[in-house]
Amino acid sequence: MQKKYLLEIKEILLSNLSRDEKIKRLEDYHKSDIADVLESFTEEERLKVYKIFNVSQLADIFPYYDNAKNYVQELNPEISADILEKMDSDEAMDILDELKDEDKNEIIGLLEKNAQKKIIKLDSYDDETVGSHMSDNYIVIKKSLTIKEAMSCLVKEAGEHDNIYTIYVVDNENKFYGIINLKDLIIARKEDDLLSLCKTSYPTFYDDEIMSDCLKRMKDYGEVSIPIISRENRLLGVITPDILLEANEEELIDDYAKLGGLSENEDFNESAFVSVKKRIPWLVILMFLGLLVSSIVGTFEAVITALPAVVFFQSMILDMAGNVGTQSLAVTIRNISEGMSEKDKIKSVFKEIKIGFINGIIIGTFSFVFIMLFLIIKHQEVVSGVGYNLKDVVKVSLIIGTSLLLSMTVSSLIGAMFPIILDKVHIDPAVASGPFITTFNDIIAVVSYYGLVYLAFILLL
Repeated sequence: MQKKYLLEIKEILLSNLSRDEKIKRLEDYHKSDIADVLESFTEEERLKVYKIFNVSQLADIFPYYDNAKNYVQELNPEISADILEKMDSDEAMDILDELKDEDKNEIIGLLEKNAQKKIIKLDSYDDETVGSHMSDNYIVIKKSLTIKEAMSCLVKEAGEHDNIYTIYVVDNENKFYGIINLKDLIIARKEDDLLSLCKTSYPTFYDDEIMSDCLKRMKDYGEVSIPIISRENRLLGVITPDILLEANEEELIDDYAKLGGLSENEDFNESAFVSVKKRIPWLVILMFLGLLVSSIVGTFEAVITALPAVVFFQSMILDMAGNVGTQSLAVTIRNISEGMSEKDKIKSVFKEIKIGFINGIIIGTFSFVFIMLFLIIKHQEVVSGVGYNLKDVVKVSLIIGTSLLLSMTVSSLIGAMFPIILDKVHIDPAVASGPFITTFNDIIAVVSYYGLVYLAFILLL
């Protein structure tokens, strides 16, 4: 169905119809579909087609471009500034942030004063804060107005803002007082007191709060938009569902990067040197942790010399420990992001241990049977210089199965506990990244596996 829409839009844009007729027909299509069609055009074709639209219409289309900065750069700075002025300030800021500093500053300098002030204000916030994400797409009225005056104000501002379902109420100093639902204002009688419609106990966020800390609370409230206020209680902007979805996506992408052992997301356009600087600290830390694993393996040199066959199964033990630890880590981080209580965190840890233990029994049993059959069929010598011995085959198969049980159980515990401990000390749980968990679990697997082999074949001989 969408493909059909795209073909229809393309035909309209390239037709010989008058400009007014084209605009009239395009009103039936979503701006996102129009943006998709424009992206398929060449730069020359786009610049011709842009003449069909006025600045306000282009301002509605540009936020739907996948990489809006490329299309802004096709225009001269004056036209770009005109389009950005008509956008919500948060959408304009998203595009400007993608531009080079010189291009960004040039366009900001061309904005009209009010739009320029809003953009500079947004740009002053740290990217991690709520203030950097707030929108100016909302309707605000004074609490001193009558019902009739409030309705007149609503009608006037509705032409500029489409976020009209929640109306924000402030005093004469622009301090936030409360909200009025659109429905309540519409059905109110003109003799009613405006403040009687106002909900004063309404959720708010401070502009300097960290966005990631607010995401869960925003989901819990389920409101159309939430006001952003200063520490002096002045209304500065709002957070809308669109911003929430975008911020949540950014948070997920950021967590994914951290789970990969990266300090932050990488820009496709950044140089290889900058990317290396971001990655190398984590790789150095992981290298030393890897050396620790190797040194532990080295302490069991006598075991490896006497029983070279056990080395064949080392990678399987390490991989399984890493796999279950990463699974527990992913589940726990997701649960923490959804706002688990302290009681639920404890229950989650015990659940992950139970899951790891049960999986360890199942995988350990399978490995015991199949490895024993493998060694019997191959007629594999276990202890160097002794020759094939069925008793040694059974013993080493049992050790491998037991090692899997121990390492998978303990790895589940670490995968569940590590992010909870970090969250407790106010460190982002996502930094308990996959490579770290895997390396710690490697240590557990090596110690349990070679330790059991040492006990069974060396110490107890």
